[in-house]
Amino acid sequence: MFADTNRQLRKLSIYKPMQFKVTEIEFDFEDSEGMLPYDEQVAIVDDVLGITWEACDEDDLVEEITCATGWCIQSIDYCHVLK
Repeated sequence: MFADTNRQLRKLSIYKPMQFKVTEIEFDFEDSEGMLPYDEQVAIVDDVLGITWEACDEDDLVEEITCATGWCIQSIDYCHVLK
């Protein structure tokens, strides 16, 4: 897929993003400045678990969460939300 394909799909009226509910997630909270305090880690994970995410596919879901939190994902488990 080309880099702007997802953006182009979003413009189409037939494009319907899927909804995902994250059930478990593990971030890589280590960076060059050290570890993020535990209470802040818990808050970030709780925020992600409390949201229904819209994405084109599973890869887009990971990208959306990474961009929203600023942290890389080590592992993720999710389910599709059906209406």
